[in-house]
Amino acid sequence: MELKAEEEEAGGVQPVSIQAFASSSTLHGLAHIFSYERLSLKRALWALCFLGSLAVLLCVCTERVQYYFHYHHVTKLDEVAASQLTFPAVTLCNLNEFRFSQVSKNDLYHAGELLALLNNRYEIPDTQMADEKQLEILQDKANFRSFKPKPFNMREFYDRAGHDIRDMLLSCHFRGEVCSAEDFKVVKRCVSSPWTDVALTENICLLGQSLGETVLASSAALKQRF
Repeated sequence: MELKAEEEEAGGVQPVSIQAFASSSTLHGLAHIFSYERLSLKRALWALCFLGSLAVLLCVCTERVQYYFHYHHVTKLDEVAASQLTFPAVTLCNLNEFRFSQVSKNDLYHAGELLALLNNRYEIPDTQMADEKQLEILQDKANFRSFKPKPFNMREFYDRAGHDIRDMLLSCHFRGEVCSAEDFKVVKRCVSSPWTDVALTENICLLGQSLGETVLASSAALKQRF
């Protein structure tokens, strides 16, 4: 009997009408739209205002979200004109770290594997891919029979076999004045020449024009390995 009474009580609960929900809602204007009154001009105006406000809200939210994903930013740049500029540091880059013509038999004996000219057995790798003339010179230098090696210094090797700026610099102008290779100096030497960081791909390279400097370098000399 109790179960049946509970079922009757549960079945007797009626859903809340939309008018009751609207009258208890805090959403502004909803109670005026879904009221118990008959359809009138007042309800129509409230519905029109409510839908218009909702449309404006959605448009503003959409526009702000789109603006956010455009990632707008402001970059401030202060430009100051200097009356006197210090001669800038310029790096002439060369992928080839040394000149093959300056490599001696003693250099090849000590650093042939490091220079990728010999393998760990003092043999020439990939002979079929080498130029015949250069291969002949390399074979002669790699003949270590009855050879007595001498002390080897990597710094001295790069100073001797590395590229000289005098061979690469064709002309130089800084703020209307002529500059030459004597105006450049080595600031750092590790195990490579100071002009051997990155390969040049153009026949002529102009550097530092924004500072009033024009350096004309020959990349034919930069690319020359042998």
